[in-house]
Amino acid sequence: MIIRGARQVGKTWLMKEFGAKAYKNCVYVNFDNNRRMRELFSSDLDVNRIITGIELYAGHKIDPVDTLLVFDEVQEVPKALTSLKYFNENAPQYQILCAGSLLGVALHRGTSFPVGKVEFLDLCPLSFAEFMRALGKEQFVELLDKGDFAMITSFKQDYIDLLKHYYYVGGMPEAAACFAQGRDFNEAREIQERVLAAYEQDFSKHAPYGVVPRIRMLWDSIPAQLAKENKKFLYGLVKEGARAREYEYALMWLVDCGLIHKVHRVSAPNLPLKAYEDLKAFKLFFVDVGLLSCMTRLRQEVLLDGNELFREYKGALTEQYVLQQLKTLRGVETYYWTNDRNTSEVDFLLDTGNAVVPLEVKSEVNLQSKSLKAFAEKFKPALSIRSSMRDYSREDWLLNLPLYAIGNILSMSYNAIKDTLCIAACYICIATCYIRYIIGHSI
Repeated sequence: MIIRGARQVGKTWLMKEFGAKAYKNCVYVNFDNNRRMRELFSSDLDVNRIITGIELYAGHKIDPVDTLLVFDEVQEVPKALTSLKYFNENAPQYQILCAGSLLGVALHRGTSFPVGKVEFLDLCPLSFAEFMRALGKEQFVELLDKGDFAMITSFKQDYIDLLKHYYYVGGMPEAAACFAQGRDFNEAREIQERVLAAYEQDFSKHAPYGVVPRIRMLWDSIPAQLAKENKKFLYGLVKEGARAREYEYALMWLVDCGLIHKVHRVSAPNLPLKAYEDLKAFKLFFVDVGLLSCMTRLRQEVLLDGNELFREYKGALTEQYVLQQLKTLRGVETYYWTNDRNTSEVDFLLDTGNAVVPLEVKSEVNLQSKSLKAFAEKFKPALSIRSSMRDYSREDWLLNLPLYAIGNILSMSYNAIKDTLCIAACYICIATCYIRYIIGHSI
């Protein structure tokens, strides 16, 4: 298995913790600047020879029955990735867990990859639900899972306060753990700054020298991109007169590192949405809302100013937060929609595999949903969702879902669509009975 994810999201800790708790022995090998491992994998990829070398490195025999092999930063030795194929085919008794922060970049360099021989697990920053659990608020998470919005609304201020903290601290594990222990926003911000500095160092260390300035300019432009009313990415905001082809590799590098999310526009809300993807129009989001708040130097004082935080920075933090929660949902692809004249936009379209669910994100309490209503009237989706600071409610065509409940959007939308179909079926049944009565009465 290979764990994918951006640097600092907790891959190393997770692998070591899993090895310590689930196995009698765990052999950890970090390939970063590891000359011995590079030499071990540089010749033939005979599994028995490699295992002997790892045993010498670890200082003890490896029993495949109760030992987990952990390969960290595996992209630094490309032939180690290739060797997974031979482990799978010739020595499947060995259990291997791998991770690499720059794995996607390594694969684009032409690394031979064991297609079909490995499983993948994507690791993201903590979701809002996981953040609440880290703060000891398990009951609040369980209440959301139950969907008891009568009770949830009674405690909405607690959810709002927790959400404000999440906007500021974010889901990077070290920052969240530090905040959970001391509730110190300053310490969390210092950790975020160190993480951002480490990302900047990665640009220089791992990216081709000639591309580094473009990566930096593109990375630094994202907060300004999100501050626009229309958040479609514009190369002109990176550098005046910039063209797509000049920044194509820089953009791909940041996406492959997991540092940014790319959300494409679709021209029509039909299944599958991938078939209607507009490759030239997209939005970019950061890996974590806390890092975005750090880059924009969000003030601590705004946490105390009512709901001003959710309107701060033109609602960009709110849209970033929502996208980050959507990325934790399995089996859901995320896009957005605009009409051909760009006069109407739906922030996100969710492809759940059997339905397209439009989602509008609002940072205000007083709401207008002209674009979403126009979309619903034109395309007749089974359900439309608006997420904001307003309490949960259900209208004929619209589900109002509070921002703090966005992580439960799949279960909420499933239940709402089921109710809609049941109501529609009842109407059809009543109409059918009425028609039969009229026909029978006339006869």
